[in-house]
Amino acid sequence: MAKIFLRKNEEKRIKQGHLWIFSNEIGKIEGTISNGDVINVYDTGNNFLGAGFYNANSLIAVRIISLAEDFNLELLIKKKLEQAYNFRKTVYPQRDSFRMVFSESDFLPGLIIDKYNSTFVMQIYSAGIEKNIGLITKILAEEFSAKNIFTKNEEYFRKLEGLALDDTVYLGGMSEEIISDGQVKYNVNFSTGHKTGFYFDQCDNRSFVKQFCKNKTVLDCFCYSGGFGLNAASGGAEEVVFVDSSQEEIKNVRQNFTLNEFNCKSQFIQSDVFDYLENCITEKKKFDVLILDPPAFAKNKKSIPKAVKGYEKLNRLGMELLKDGGLLFTSSCSHHLKEEVFLETVNKAAQKSQKNIQLFYFNNASMDHPSLPAMEETSYLKFAAFKVSLK
Repeated sequence: MAKIFLRKNEEKRIKQGHLWIFSNEIGKIEGTISNGDVINVYDTGNNFLGAGFYNANSLIAVRIISLAEDFNLELLIKKKLEQAYNFRKTVYPQRDSFRMVFSESDFLPGLIIDKYNSTFVMQIYSAGIEKNIGLITKILAEEFSAKNIFTKNEEYFRKLEGLALDDTVYLGGMSEEIISDGQVKYNVNFSTGHKTGFYFDQCDNRSFVKQFCKNKTVLDCFCYSGGFGLNAASGGAEEVVFVDSSQEEIKNVRQNFTLNEFNCKSQFIQSDVFDYLENCITEKKKFDVLILDPPAFAKNKKSIPKAVKGYEKLNRLGMELLKDGGLLFTSSCSHHLKEEVFLETVNKAAQKSQKNIQLFYFNNASMDHPSLPAMEETSYLKFAAFKVSLK
């Protein structure tokens, strides 16, 4: 097997549990290696650090998959898939749909698998995973009874890895699925849905919000498939207003609302959320509960200043729509926006809207999205609950 030797003192982060080796950390390579092959990594003292997938086309030159020097890759991947699945069934024993594999967080670097009943939707962002995709699909079919397996990749991350952009159906087809998050049913259309078709990362937070919505008026902004608002309806809300800029998503929310046979008052509004909030302020509308779950405003570090302004404005407008003592549930899925900056931004929004805010709950992604303490890249979602009152 080919070997990579790191530059002097570049091994510290890897020894602490980080799983990426960047191209500028490599001192030399011994032997012949192709993209997607497994390569052993050593420090300058010839001490073994780990084995990982190599990719000369990526800034992330090696993604560690094993800390053992000798291993069978097929057995290792099978074991890691089984461990990831068993963990999800431990935390969600009643559910058949969840994020089954979360890339580096499950020690399968560059592989995301969302399980929708017997449909498995993958995102592949590693040359090594791409090279072994036949093995992975074989395991999913034989060990997990998969009937449909296909990819729904994001072009941005595929380009970073130098991988082809086309999606592939490996088994079955892109049929629709009706799933449950444990509280609410959803119809998932894989042809039109974002990402893999559904956002599992907010499931626990949606369930948390539900308990505060009985007999309340609720505004669900950037509602997508309606997760927060549908859970609010399940919790006995008096009225739920769903707002999204996508006509397709508003259609989807209506379908999901009907699917669950909710009987509370509802509105389904296709609008830019900022425009809608400003119009509500002009019309002096007020709500008891407000949910803000926007897409990522900061795609990279350069966009953070602009993103901060966006989050501040969004939360300021939201607070102005809440009744005295109302509840604000606000999120950011921008990895590059750190937790402390997010909370500071919400606090500035409160100052500008002349409101007092009390943080009573904070969370990250759902339990099927674990993170590695040694690798901050595996943590991205921030979810905060505030009581908002007049000064």
